[in-house]
Amino acid sequence: MKAATPARSALRAARMPALAALALTAIGACGHAAAAAPGPQCRGTIYLTFDTGSQSQAGLIAAVLKRQGVKATFFLANEKTVNGDYSLDPAWAGYWRERAAEGHAFGTHTFDHTYYVRDAGNGKITVKPQFGPHAGRRQDWTPQQYCAELQRVDQRFAEMTGQRLDPFWRAPGGKTSPRTLAAGKQCGYRHAAWATPAGFSGDELPVERASNAQLLKRALDGLRDGDIFMAHMGIWSRKDPWAPANLEPLIEGLKRQGYCFATLRDHPDYRP
Repeated sequence: MKAATPARSALRAARMPALAALALTAIGACGHAAAAAPGPQCRGTIYLTFDTGSQSQAGLIAAVLKRQGVKATFFLANEKTVNGDYSLDPAWAGYWRERAAEGHAFGTHTFDHTYYVRDAGNGKITVKPQFGPHAGRRQDWTPQQYCAELQRVDQRFAEMTGQRLDPFWRAPGGKTSPRTLAAGKQCGYRHAAWATPAGFSGDELPVERASNAQLLKRALDGLRDGDIFMAHMGIWSRKDPWAPANLEPLIEGLKRQGYCFATLRDHPDYRP
């Protein structure tokens, strides 16, 4: 074996930081920031989505996603929060601007968290807003009025962030009809549901029926490539909140299984 000359030793030392950087980049590609985009190192892709709610978990969700290098999709409605305000009030503008700057995706969840009730006569849609001036009262809307309700979120989001929503929406409670889906499509939004039981976090269920441990196991056992996972940014009724116990273990567990994460912008059903 030839002894290393001073020139060779210097060259080897100079290469070490670059090699270390490349190694760290390769590790990160499957584990953290680079995991947002599907790649050959991924077993599959999971699409995390969050609907607005009481917003009690908003800060924690943002911190976990940032720490894990995961991008998600948020569906926004103007819901009452634990702060006594509403989730699309000016007080929340900074929160949404930060999430937009981080590269997350955003869809409309109807402005007043408006539930579909039934298809009415004359082509109208019976709805029941949860918030706003008509909260709790049934209204018969035209498809154009339904579309305007979806677009109100886009208008408010643009005022807060300078950015427009992505072209998808989610109905409160997941309740739709061919008429509401057509109304959404007419104004440029495609409905994004969670198609599998494992895609529902269960954070709306009573703790007595489903503990956080049970919900986590169901998700880790059941989620598959391409699944959309849905949770809320805080649920008023659940005694033991889902996110503090389950969000980071869910992400880490799915990473160990070889899954990567992306927003619905990259989902084959929702790409522009």
